[in-house]
Amino acid sequence: MLKLYEIDGVDSFVRLNGIFSFAILDQRDGEKLVLARDHFGIKPLHYYCKNGLFAFASEYKALLLHPDVPRELNVQALHHQINLRYNQLQETLIKDIYRLPPAHFMIVRDANIERIERYFSLSPRINHSKSEQDWLHEIPQVIQRAVKRQLVSDVPIGVYLSGGMDSSTLVAMMRESGADPVSTFTLGFNEPTDEIDDAQYTVDRYATDHHVLRMDLNPMRNMPHVIRHAEEPKINLIQGYMMSQFVSQHVKVALGGLGGDELFAGYDIHKFFYPVNRLLKAVPREFEAGIGSKLASLLYSLQSRLPMQWDEYRRGLQMALSVGNLAKFYLILRNVWDFDRAHYDKIYHSGFLDHNLQPVMDEFEPLFDSVSGHSPLERVFIAEMRSKMVNDYLLVEDRMSMANSLEERVPFLDLDLVEFALSIPGDMKMRGTETKYLMRKALASYLPGHIVRKKKWGFTFNPYLQFQKDLKTTAERILTKKRIERDGIFNYEYIKAILDAKPHPRLRWHYNYIWVLTGFYIWKQLFLESGSGDQDMQLEAFYSA
Repeated sequence: MLKLYEIDGVDSFVRLNGIFSFAILDQRDGEKLVLARDHFGIKPLHYYCKNGLFAFASEYKALLLHPDVPRELNVQALHHQINLRYNQLQETLIKDIYRLPPAHFMIVRDANIERIERYFSLSPRINHSKSEQDWLHEIPQVIQRAVKRQLVSDVPIGVYLSGGMDSSTLVAMMRESGADPVSTFTLGFNEPTDEIDDAQYTVDRYATDHHVLRMDLNPMRNMPHVIRHAEEPKINLIQGYMMSQFVSQHVKVALGGLGGDELFAGYDIHKFFYPVNRLLKAVPREFEAGIGSKLASLLYSLQSRLPMQWDEYRRGLQMALSVGNLAKFYLILRNVWDFDRAHYDKIYHSGFLDHNLQPVMDEFEPLFDSVSGHSPLERVFIAEMRSKMVNDYLLVEDRMSMANSLEERVPFLDLDLVEFALSIPGDMKMRGTETKYLMRKALASYLPGHIVRKKKWGFTFNPYLQFQKDLKTTAERILTKKRIERDGIFNYEYIKAILDAKPHPRLRWHYNYIWVLTGFYIWKQLFLESGSGDQDMQLEAFYSA
């Protein structure tokens, strides 16, 4: 890499295909520091630049050790976290600490940022000239090439085997590439939707060296550890941490199936976009901005008088009324709530509303507008690649694996495979509401029939079931009235209403909200209130006095 940079400078970065964040000190022309991050943001890179100090690190907890870096909450980033359950800003939860965006490089001279520049743009070039048979022929070949590139290693490589198509495909392509033996690892959540039995179909087909871990019945006790490593209060950390810890006892490198759903239309949310593709293009933006928005506000005021479980139906109607505004349609589907200004009064303490919080929509409209010439479904693929995949899924995968000294590789985010997959027309990837139609058909001969036909289930807890296990009891000990009212950020009455409500499956998003808030107060104690780094990591140490 150094030789490549020596020859071509920053123009060389676009030629790389892999996962990286790095810094190069170039002393040929004065002295400058060049930092870069990989195309899809798989590896992190944080920096602080203020008052004559420039500092950078993979994790911002390292930056906080510098005596001149203050610990102050970034309220705008917190607003994103509460809405999205991740942070879409290039800022972090710590004010003045930033993230270098994916596919960008930075040049620093004399502790000042000279420029930040994009070296690669994810711009899909849809190929309408190929038939379905052409794509069916090429898909296995391109995936196999990507997997084969990831098999270069001095140590044995394992696979996270979830029981779904993507991870099963990795196992199949490892075998096709000559890997033997293949070690596979599956996690169960002690819930009805566990995929342990599903994974066994692939294990039997390819005779892998298989290992199974069943989740702790009280996983919340791991929250301080996982939040410290993630540096964000997220709800999808614990399973990744426990799995990486388990896998690292057997191998030091593992392949994961992240990216397959974004590239080949595998998420349930894609079912909403495919049937309304034409409607989303036909309905004018003015409809949503006018009558649609007014009706949505009326729905909120009416539903607020009903039990909380009716919230799900109200959101569905508001989503329908937002047809014509693709970004808003998508965000409501992802449970963003800040379109209803009245909901701010439920979520936040009255004094906190003095902050000029910008809506989440401000960050997403440019994502959708940048690919406005494509179909709504294709625009969703790109927006997800630039938002949730980077700042949620990849952050979790990288932080939780590296916390356990495990190198995780993501073959579906091979640069050539990404560009190939995004050239496939969106309406060919699905058939009606069948997700991954094209991929299922292309890989049918490589996978057990059960796996090809299986409905997708995310690698996550069921929040409704977890609330009845240890989420509620943990939240009650951390989100106390005394602590919440003292901090003046959140509205305790809304928290209490959720905790006191009779458990109901349609309150799953409310339980996610409680989960994020519980994590936030653990994060706050770790990163804003405990400067010494000697914080007791037992969960009980975070209970409110």
